[in-house]
Amino acid sequence: MTPQADTETGSVLETFRATGAYLSGHFRLTSGLHSPEYLQCALVLQHPEQAARLGLQLARELAKLLLQGKVHAVASPAVGGLIIGHEVARALGARFVFTERDSSGKMTLRRGFAVTPGETVVVVEDVITTGGSTKEVVDLLTAAGATVSAAASIIDRSGGAASVGVPRVALATLQVVAYPPESCPLCAQGIPVTKPGSRPA
Repeated sequence: MTPQADTETGSVLETFRATGAYLSGHFRLTSGLHSPEYLQCALVLQHPEQAARLGLQLARELAKLLLQGKVHAVASPAVGGLIIGHEVARALGARFVFTERDSSGKMTLRRGFAVTPGETVVVVEDVITTGGSTKEVVDLLTAAGATVSAAASIIDRSGGAASVGVPRVALATLQVVAYPPESCPLCAQGIPVTKPGSRPA
């Protein structure tokens, strides 16, 4: 895992290491890819003071990106984005909503959540690997009439390559080794794969 050489990235990764959230092994990512490294944001965000600090940092980065634009709401995909999205919303003085997958696996707004046409919304997630979940939320909110102005994540595992359809920021951008399951050298070595995230394997 190769981090960008900047102090912010170093500080964020130090926090992950200090909380035992920087894992090594053989992991199946949400994207379906396999990797020898995993950042388990939940182990960091279980500490309210760390969640508040990271939320404030992300809110500041979003403010730089959006300049003086008013954010009406922050939206996050459940469940990984819930805590950090809520903290970013708090720091921005915005309301917070989250999306969930229905029985068919499609991202949707439930629990009475809605966005109003013309509202400015940002999408916040804990980790972006391919950007797929964030892009789904962006598309859902756009279809509902909201103006999705930006996206943000604590960690960008794509090395900056993931595209979600809107400008985005991350506190740490990493180039992570990941393999398709059919060509995974860890599988070839017979090392058992684990699924450490929030979705079932």
